[in-house]
Amino acid sequence: MSAIFSKQFDTKLRLAAGAIVLVLGATGAVMGYLLHPKQFDTGYTPVQPVAYSHKLHAGNLGVDCLYCHYTVDKSSYAAVPMTETCMNCHVRVREKDPKLQLVRDSYATGEPIPWVKVHRLPDYVYFNHQAHVTSGVSCVSCHGRVDQMVEVRQVQPLSMAWCLECHRNAAPNVRPVEYVTKLDWKPEGDPAELGAKLMKAKGIHPPTNCSGCHR
Repeated sequence: MSAIFSKQFDTKLRLAAGAIVLVLGATGAVMGYLLHPKQFDTGYTPVQPVAYSHKLHAGNLGVDCLYCHYTVDKSSYAAVPMTETCMNCHVRVREKDPKLQLVRDSYATGEPIPWVKVHRLPDYVYFNHQAHVTSGVSCVSCHGRVDQMVEVRQVQPLSMAWCLECHRNAAPNVRPVEYVTKLDWKPEGDPAELGAKLMKAKGIHPPTNCSGCHR
């Protein structure tokens, strides 16, 4: 009799433990969803302090990405342009436009414009812009056709799985360095074939080990 009771008790205990695990798992999933930072999501489009249109500047006017983000080929960090860069043109172009008042105030006071970062990675992830750009990976591979965006948004998940997918098959995303900032550029033949040739010539071997991105 005691053996039967003990067996029933053990069964109930296991069921109770299983129920607790399910509840905790579900609670964790819900909390993870609710607390997930929106700035890591595909489609994230923050409101900027100044309505700057990449479609107008990079698209219609043909301003090269490197004119504003001038460190991407020299540093791990893609620089946000200083107000002086904006005023190189706007000291003469639309110099009294009320939409640019914050830019003029920043120029006069030296206080930087509080631009909102669009593409963010967790603190435990290391990413080097220089390594990618100088290897022939175009801005468009990660950021999309920014030259067609009035408001810049995140178009790729920037997840570990997404990064590893590219590192394991990088050839389709590698192009001649001189076309890295030409977002509308297309090769005449197979992009993967061209990329494979460039990678072989430069000895490019994208890392897939943990230390490649976690240091």
